[in-house]
Amino acid sequence: MKKGLLLSVVASSILMAGGNIAPVVAELVPVPVVVEAPSMWDFSGQAVAYYQTVDSFGETNFNLFNQEQSLANVGIQLNAIGNLGKGFGAGFQLTGLGTLGLQSNVVSKTMQMAGNNINDAAITKAYLTWGTENTTLKFGRQELPKSLSPFAWSEGWNVFKNTYEGALVVNTSVPDTVLVGAWVNKANQNGVFLGSNLNDFNQINGSDGVYMITAQNKSVDGLTLTGSYYIGTKMIGEKDNGAEDLSIAWASAEYSNDMLLAGVQGGSVMSKGFTKDTTAFGAKIAGNIKMFSAEVAYSSVDDGDAGVFNVGGVKTPLYTQMILNQAFIASDADTVSVKGSVKALGGKFIAQYGMTTQHNVVLETENGTITADQDYKEVDFIYKTKVGENTTLLAAYVNQDVQAHNSTNNVLRFWARYNF
Repeated sequence: MKKGLLLSVVASSILMAGGNIAPVVAELVPVPVVVEAPSMWDFSGQAVAYYQTVDSFGETNFNLFNQEQSLANVGIQLNAIGNLGKGFGAGFQLTGLGTLGLQSNVVSKTMQMAGNNINDAAITKAYLTWGTENTTLKFGRQELPKSLSPFAWSEGWNVFKNTYEGALVVNTSVPDTVLVGAWVNKANQNGVFLGSNLNDFNQINGSDGVYMITAQNKSVDGLTLTGSYYIGTKMIGEKDNGAEDLSIAWASAEYSNDMLLAGVQGGSVMSKGFTKDTTAFGAKIAGNIKMFSAEVAYSSVDDGDAGVFNVGGVKTPLYTQMILNQAFIASDADTVSVKGSVKALGGKFIAQYGMTTQHNVVLETENGTITADQDYKEVDFIYKTKVGENTTLLAAYVNQDVQAHNSTNNVLRFWARYNF
């Protein structure tokens, strides 16, 4: 499979996709534990309003806030988690998405859909669980965490997270260690507009699916070691005509204390069906003092056929992932990013800057096409705050500077979430 084809499948709607804008100091990896199911049924939910506008690198008549350049959604998500007794449980999630008529004169598209209609609904979670003191089984539609599944996880940048169909087993029998096994069959890929239909669960690798095992250890105080391995049988090429297996090995080591976090990551995407396997590496160091925090990160991905990706979304697991840079850092690229934040005015202000050099890019010139390096730069400004106990607000500005374009691309994003 050609690099460009595979990347286009796993990274649809890249320029319009969003990013993880979590607080600056990199998140600590959570350890899943067997959580006792609530008595009978527990209900919760969230309501979201989401708006984004973009000027598309200064193209003629493409301006911020124009209807043709704007997207919006309003949505509601309802959750039910039940205790069925004897160690069994169940969970369901109903997601509704629409625009409240904004598509008539304010926006032209939506960020997400929940079916074939602008106003529609989807069952985005439906699973059964069974648990003992140290083992949990989960089967059905569910979210997957990035901390334990770096190439198939539920991305949180859009209106709602994407989900997967499959089976998951988590075991904590070994002291300070979490062992995870998963089989993932389908995903409702997280993109934008037609690239993000939460009611459309597509097979990842035919009926074979993809298998994953992960081990995470915290035996040393402050140190988290994580390793994951994926295998997709006959995933590269035509299934019935000599297709080859795809395998992914990925590992990370992160150390943190009250003021410092440092991490390294790396791995490879491999197949006999590739002309060249992909190898990637990353490192970061972050710190915080009182109300201030800062982070510096680096990543390097070689010119292998596949790059790095999320099979259910558009993001990368790289430390240098920003709001919109995934298409530029995922393959044959070197990236440096810096990030800083300050807590003020009842919330958090975040600023980040990334600089990427892409290699072997086909560029148009006055004398025809050439293959050369291309520089990409991105600046993100984000403000996030809570209003009361249940409401979170976000405003973000993104500026993209791509060498192949004469003008930069500007993006504004606003959303509000109310949890109940």
